[in-house]
Amino acid sequence: MSESVFADRIVQNLLDTDFYKLTMMQAVLHNYPNVEVEWEFRCRNSEDLRPYLAEIRFQIERLAELSLSADQLSFLERISFLKPDFLRFLGLFRFNLRYIHTGIENGELFIRLRGPWLHVILFEVPLLALVSEVRNRYRYREIVLEQAREQLYRKFDWLSANASSDELSELQVADFGTRRRFSYRVQEEVVNVLKHDFPGRFVGTSNVHLSRELDMKPLGTMAHEWIMAHQQLGPRLI
Repeated sequence: MSESVFADRIVQNLLDTDFYKLTMMQAVLHNYPNVEVEWEFRCRNSEDLRPYLAEIRFQIERLAELSLSADQLSFLERISFLKPDFLRFLGLFRFNLRYIHTGIENGELFIRLRGPWLHVILFEVPLLALVSEVRNRYRYREIVLEQAREQLYRKFDWLSANASSDELSELQVADFGTRRRFSYRVQEEVVNVLKHDFPGRFVGTSNVHLSRELDMKPLGTMAHEWIMAHQQLGPRLI
């Protein structure tokens, strides 16, 4: 029997996020620990996400259950530029649901974060991942993991047929798909297949959890959030 692309838990743990959220979180801890920010999710197209609000709220509540294990912290300790004070803070960190608000406004679903930047920064990627997966669970219940795997290998075949060996030897690909993933299990399968069978060079993933599970270095430095915050707040950050 083929495996479903949907696991019981959408967000696996606190490391199931992009690496640059951790590096920026460390910078926020060291430079702006008391700055207040606001972040809001709105669907960019006309798709109606209102029917999924109850399930999205349930999955958000499950985020509060997450914490880092000793083994996960040990993995992060091997990254030289993650400092001891930040790792101690991260070991105590929990998602605080009082900073998040969900509902229906002007006929569309919204998710709004308001609170200390340090305490809301890690919400972004898990929230986007769970909205995507909740939506897909309702719309594509019949999809199985084998279909995702076969689609990826078809892309490999096309690439091998249309690129020379020299071109493939110079082609480097990385995975930065956590926030837009079809589901956790699909991303896990895609990264695993890319690691072993990609016809070019697969250099890694930004997903810290998958990096740890598949013995790869996590990728990423910072996101546009860092620049946007400074543009918006300017001298008030100093």
